[in-house]
This record gives sequence, C-alpha cells and structure tokens, in this order.
Amino acid sequence: MPSFNTVNATDYGLIALYFVIVIWVGFYAARKNRGTDDFFKASGQVPWFMAGVSSWVSGFSAYMFVAAAGYTYRNGSSTIILFTSATWAYLAGYFYFAPMWRRARIQAPLEFLTRRFSPSTTYFYTVTSIVPQIVGIAQGIFILCIFVSTALGFGAEKFHVLGFAMSGIQVTMLVVGVVMIVYSVVGGLWAAVLSDAVQGVIILTMTVMIFPISMAYLGQGHGGGIGAGFHRLVTELPHNFLVPSGQPVQPLFLLSFILASMLGYNVAWHFAQRYNSVPSERDAKKMAMLGAVLSLIGPMMWSIPVMGSKLIFPDMHALWPDLKTPEEASFVSLAMLLLPHGMIGFVVAAILSATLGQANDAFNWLSAAITKDVYVPVRKKMGFTPPSDKHQMRTAQFVMLAVGVSGVALAFYISELGGAFDFALQYYSLTGPGFMMPVALGLIYRKTPWWSGMASCIGAFAVVIPLLCIHAFPDHIYERNILGAIAGSTIVFVISAFFWDPKAASSAPAIALDRDLRTPVPEEKGPEGHGAMAVYGVIGNLSAILGVVLLFCGFVPATAIAPAYINVIGGLLLLGIGLGLRWLARPPKKPTNP
Repeated sequence: MPSFNTVNATDYGLIALYFVIVIWVGFYAARKNRGTDDFFKASGQVPWFMAGVSSWVSGFSAYMFVAAAGYTYRNGSSTIILFTSATWAYLAGYFYFAPMWRRARIQAPLEFLTRRFSPSTTYFYTVTSIVPQIVGIAQGIFILCIFVSTALGFGAEKFHVLGFAMSGIQVTMLVVGVVMIVYSVVGGLWAAVLSDAVQGVIILTMTVMIFPISMAYLGQGHGGGIGAGFHRLVTELPHNFLVPSGQPVQPLFLLSFILASMLGYNVAWHFAQRYNSVPSERDAKKMAMLGAVLSLIGPMMWSIPVMGSKLIFPDMHALWPDLKTPEEASFVSLAMLLLPHGMIGFVVAAILSATLGQANDAFNWLSAAITKDVYVPVRKKMGFTPPSDKHQMRTAQFVMLAVGVSGVALAFYISELGGAFDFALQYYSLTGPGFMMPVALGLIYRKTPWWSGMASCIGAFAVVIPLLCIHAFPDHIYERNILGAIAGSTIVFVISAFFWDPKAASSAPAIALDRDLRTPVPEEKGPEGHGAMAVYGVIGNLSAILGVVLLFCGFVPATAIAPAYINVIGGLLLLGIGLGLRWLARPPKKPTNP
C-alpha cells in the first residue's frame, strides 16, 4: 500500500490563497467594467494569447482530471486519440469559425440567433437553455466536490454551518459555489479571462511537473531516469493497453466524439464570446491556433502519467474503496504519492480552477443572453423606457447571481441522490448537439427562413427523446444521442431551405448577416498607451506571488519519494513565468528627442 501525502495545513493554505486570488481578480476586473460592452466581451481588447489560454482552460473541467483519467486508466493509449480531438476542432476554428464569429459583429452571444434567424429564436433558445445550463453547472460542481472532499479527507464527515447539518461534500460545494458566484457577478468576462489565465498558469505548471516526475519514479530500480520509465511503459503494460483498441477507437464512437468536439469548441456560446473579445480577426485566428497546440500537448502529458499509474497502482479499489469508480482517482493518486505538500495544494487548486472556469463561462453567456436578448426587447415592447447601460449591467449581475445560486442548490440535491460521471457524459450528449447544430448550420449556410433555427433544434430532440424513451441502442447511448441529434437537426434544416424567400421582410436580417460574414472586420483601435497588454503584468505578479509561496514550501518536511526540492523547482517555474509576463507587459519606451 503506497504512502500518500494527505492534504495538510500547508496545502489548505495554498488552496485558500487560490480562492483569495480568484476573488481579488473579480474585484480587479470590476474596475474595467464601465458598461455592458466591457462586462460581456471586455470591449474586444483581450490580448490574443490570454484569450487563447482562457478558451483552452474553459474547454475542460474536473471531468478531465477525474473521469477522463479513469477512462484512460481503463482503456490506455487509445484515449489520447479522443482527448486530443479538440486540436482538429480548434483548427476548424482557425480556418473558418474564428473569423466568422468576428464578422458576425455581435455583443452578446445569442444576438447571433436574432441576426441569423429571428428574435423569436433567441427567446426560444434562452428559455429552453436555462434549465440545461443550470443542471450542467450543478453537475460540474458535484463532480468536482465529490472528489475534492474525498481527497481532502472530510467527504464522510458532518459539519454544522449556520445551524444546518452538512456533509463534507456539501460544505465543499458551498465554499466553491460562493467563490464562483462572487468573482463571476463582480467581474464579468474580464474576470473570467483573468481567472482563466491564473488557472492556466497553475495547470501548466502542474502538468510540466507531474509528467517527468511520474516517469522518473517508474524508472527507479530499472536503470533510473525518465527513459527507464518510458521503457517500463512499453514493455510491461498489456499490448491492448498500448495499441489503440476498445471503445475509444470504435468508428461510431470516435466519429461521435469528434463531431461533438467540433461543435463544442466552435459554436458553444462561450467560444463565440472569446472570439469577439480580441481586437481583430487575425487575433481570433491566433487564439484558435494556440488552443490547437495546447490541446495536442496537454492531454498527452496528462494521459501518459495516468497510463503509468496502471503499473504504480495496479489495484485502485484497494486504495479508494469508498469511490464507486476508484480508477477515477488515478491522476490525483499520482500527485498525492509523488508531490510534496505545497504542490499537492496546487493540484487540488488546479482541479478546482478548471471547473470554476467552465461554470463562469456558462454564467457569462447566459446572463448576456437573458439581459440583451430577452430583458431589453421585452421591456421595450411593454412600453417602458429603454434601460441604461448601467441598468443592463446590474441586471446581468442579478441574473448571474440567480443562476449561480440555483446551480449550487441543485448540486446539493444531486448530492442527495448520488451521481455518476457516465451520467455527465450522457447528459451533455443529450442536450448539447440539439442546441448547437442549428447554430453551426446557420453560420455555414444562410439561406433558410426565420423559423429554421427553432425547427432544426426541435428536430434534433424529436429524434433523440423518443430513442431515449424506448431505450434504443442501450450499448451505444452516447453515439445514439450525438448522431441522432445531428441527423434530425440537419434533415429539418435542409428541408427548411426549400422555404427560403429572399424577398420576404423576415429574410432581411439573414441577408444582412450574410453580407457581414463576407466582409472582414476592420481592426479595432485599442486604448491609448499600452492598453490591455498591461493585464499580463497582473497575471505575472500573481504568478510570482505563487512562486514565492511555493519556494517557501521547500522548507516544509517532505519524504524521500516526494522531496521538498520539487516545490523549489515549481516555485522557480512560476517565478520565471511571472517575470516573463511582467516583461511582456512593460510599457514601450518613449522615443527620445535628438
């Protein structure tokens, strides 16, 4: 039985420091929010590198470190094919979707539906998306907290908070939920981008550390070094674990996963926001290319150590008897075995940060849609004066608060029922493609009537829900949901094209959008002086602070397997990142007069 470094006061201190940083980022970002243009899309002045890191971080959550790790532990190298599929989706964004979203010239994401189809489509999407989004937020919080509370060692304990008896997981959900709501409500999209950047620094540092350390540990007693660890992987793991096989490479499953990635990384509303948060089309394409590179390298550096954990922890059930699927603890088990106190706190913070970033994206686009595309036009139709920009921003903050509280409350309810990671995968396959396919089709082909978006969405669910009710293809639920929704949506959309009438008044917005999508957007002039590049300095300062803290953790007692110098290396990495970002953020020198 391996001796784990269970979370101690040092790790709790780092986790608490992370929460303080995230909340501070929210209040710092609030100073940049002078109106809804800042709150919803950061005035289109986010540097492309930061937007790219933000989009990459928002593409995964605790699901990647927990459920995906368990999937890799069970299936081996074939999962790398799945988890790097976002690379191809980002490349599609580089060549097509990134410039198209920029040319759509929208402020709030769902404004696209109004321009492409009709205001009725926007209302339809907003109303029908609220519940699935809240359920998704709740499921993400639950998946995160059920594991974090177990890893921290108080999942089964009882606490009394404000007179209420709560389990360890409920206390975790409460704390995480409060932090998530505060920085989202206060800071808007700037808070999302800045916090995602901090999260990206943490995740990249953790990835760079865990990969060579795990390989070196595997190589001990077998010649030593990282190379010896790789040799053990190749020679000692089962053949079918090393050669792509099983479900991940089954043609229908692989096709479904790639198609779902194409949709999720190109027409999900928070990606539309990111592409519109940078100054130009060229920056949007750079952002997509950065996402492609990170999506190729990152999953490989996470998956290979998990494959190695198959040799280090051959019996995960004996290590985590209380977990329903103990192999999902494989990645964090590696961290708790091989990393010293301090870096362990960083790993927990990284898992927290990934899920917080994903939930924050849902807050942003949903609040933008409800405020801009529902509240404002409905208010005008009722005869009230148009709301001021500040009024709209306060409305969006209230919507964020309501959605966040609802998500945390529902997570509490899910925790009472019990949950499963497979349910999360099936849930997203059931709700995602039906909403996203009409957006993708409408962005690619613009000659369909105003009702085609709603009809296409309904067509997707008209196929998927009956198949769900009759339990069709029970061994291929994921493929059934994805391919059924895509087929139903596409068929209805193609049929609707026969009803297109370019002379109808209702077709005018789509024709105008088509003209805009064919016309590149002139680069927006940023603020005078150094502009938004100064935010790199903020992230640099925070990275340096975390680096100094981790350097001090080098004095914390450690073990032979997880020596304290690992904290020093991590601290130096963070200091290097911090100094590099500060150098990037330095103001240009003023020309001297001769």
